[in-house]
Amino acid sequence: MSNETIFSSFATVPYEGPTTDNELAYRWYDANRVVLGKPLKDHLRFAVAYWHSLAMTGSDPFGGPTILRPWMEPGDPIAQAKVKADAAFELFRVLDLPFFCFHDADIAPPADTLAGTLKNFHTIVDYLEEKMQTYKTKLLWGTANLFSHPRFMAGASTNPDPEVFAWSAVTVKNCMDATKRLSGSNYVLWGGREGYETLLNTNLKQELDQMGRFLALVVDYKHKIGFDGQILIEPKPKEPTSHQYDFDVATVYGFLKTYGLENEVRVNIEANHATLAGHSFEHEIASAGAFGILGSLDINRGDALLGWDTDQFPNDLWTMTMSMYHVIKAGGLGKGGCNFDAKVRRQSFTAEDMIYAHVGGADLCARAFLTAAKLIEDGKYDQILTDRYSKWKGERPADMLAGKFSLDQIEQMALANNINPKPRSGRQEQIENLLARAIYTDKV
Repeated sequence: MSNETIFSSFATVPYEGPTTDNELAYRWYDANRVVLGKPLKDHLRFAVAYWHSLAMTGSDPFGGPTILRPWMEPGDPIAQAKVKADAAFELFRVLDLPFFCFHDADIAPPADTLAGTLKNFHTIVDYLEEKMQTYKTKLLWGTANLFSHPRFMAGASTNPDPEVFAWSAVTVKNCMDATKRLSGSNYVLWGGREGYETLLNTNLKQELDQMGRFLALVVDYKHKIGFDGQILIEPKPKEPTSHQYDFDVATVYGFLKTYGLENEVRVNIEANHATLAGHSFEHEIASAGAFGILGSLDINRGDALLGWDTDQFPNDLWTMTMSMYHVIKAGGLGKGGCNFDAKVRRQSFTAEDMIYAHVGGADLCARAFLTAAKLIEDGKYDQILTDRYSKWKGERPADMLAGKFSLDQIEQMALANNINPKPRSGRQEQIENLLARAIYTDKV
């Protein structure tokens, strides 16, 4: 099947149920369990992130690499990229999750020229295509790394240098071609440096117009090549820039409306980015659902004691349950999925650590989804929300919301009816108790 890798000796992780003692088995992620009309695997559409799982070295701002893999050793770059791909697909086999995601720089080495870099990239895309004929793992989405190289230090599409804009455009074009070729379901744009460090040297309007033009080019090319996947923007508020133009879901929606792209582009929401923006994960998902732009999710968590993007695997059942509740209420993820944009810790350098992390993450998300589905099927929580807004169902309130009355007419009605609204309880504590009973139970 493949060359021997650090993951080849591991059996595929089975589902054994909540009572198992096997640390390398799923307790809650029963992929074929039918929930709300379809299998759990089709709701969650889990993906493994090529970058965090195969490319991360454990280094941080204060220390060098601690995670040293065979494909990181000196050698021919293309040969080592193929060794990495062999390991990647063996990891996918072990985890038995349906998808993976990649950046161009994760899978292939750069060259000294744009043409050479593209040649290397397509060489490895050829190899991935071969692997995908042997393994069952599919591509959830592809993207381009337009932030690591020094040429991107002032941004990619927003760069003051039009040659950087052109380099970025060519890179994205080729990554979209590869994503379509590998039957990916989405293409993601993450502007790691699409923002500013200081307004002292920034023409904000100029840069936003460049970013808008770039995105329009991407959308046009999608239609030209017949790519039927989604185009997604991944919001992030800061780090490495002090302020990024795709700050959060609401900001991205405003940007899309400004440039007439709100019907063409959706969002890929990351949990850790949401908290860096001062929001919760569920807030960002609910916002995307309200705007009709929910596309896909990057599943991770941050550390509340640290001020940067720590990309840890999820472990908060309450937060994830409410996030999954809003996913369901928004109509599900469709072509999107749940990508584990998370990395093992600096001290977790063994192959087993990588597997433990994904097993735990998948189980947490599966249990959260099952609980959220149970909440919806039970109906008690939804009924409380319905009751809270029930007065808006009356004829006059509904007409008022629909814009059938002017301010003058609303004043006339208010005075004629001598309205004197009284406070009503928000029932927060009751709701919290109801949710706690549903979430912290052994039966889902």
